Amino acid sequence: MKITVITVGKIKEKYLKDAIAEYSKRLSKYCKLEIVEVADEKTPDNASDIVEDVIRSKEAERILKYLKDDAFVITLEINGKQLSSEELADKIHKLGVQGTSHIIFIIGGSIGLGQEVLQKSNYALSFSKMTFPHQLMRVILLEQIYRSYRIINGEPYHK
Repeated sequence: MKITVITVGKIKEKYLKDAIAEYSKRLSKYCKLEIVEVADEKTPDNASDIVEDVIRSKEAERILKYLKDDAFVITLEINGKQLSSEELADKIHKLGVQGTSHIIFIIGGSIGLGQEVLQKSNYALSFSKMTFPHQLMRVILLEQIYRSYRIINGEPYHK
């Protein structure tokens, strides 16, 4: 299985880079992982809805270049479906059994994803009703994908 994580913005903090590197290394045992960073747009303080829409559209253009027709696209959205770790593992496992060989997870920027990307989504996933920094969300997502593979393979994991 190939897992691609498309994310808006770069990681600057060393501790987040270290965590991403660690989970990337752990995941290499289970899947082919690719992390794609697309440039984010500077969002002015108190930006109007119109300005935010323009920003999301620019970021969406960059994301759409990396979408593949044969991939199953999962967007991370605050209003998406919340799953337990076991349910996410089951989702990933079932996709593989059904013949999906490529899953793309998309993490938007600080103001979310553009409509152009949301329309390409096969599944909207939410980790919480809370808002997390998109940089930290990358670590959380990788940890949960890793946990999913541990569950799928019947290997121990922390509860």
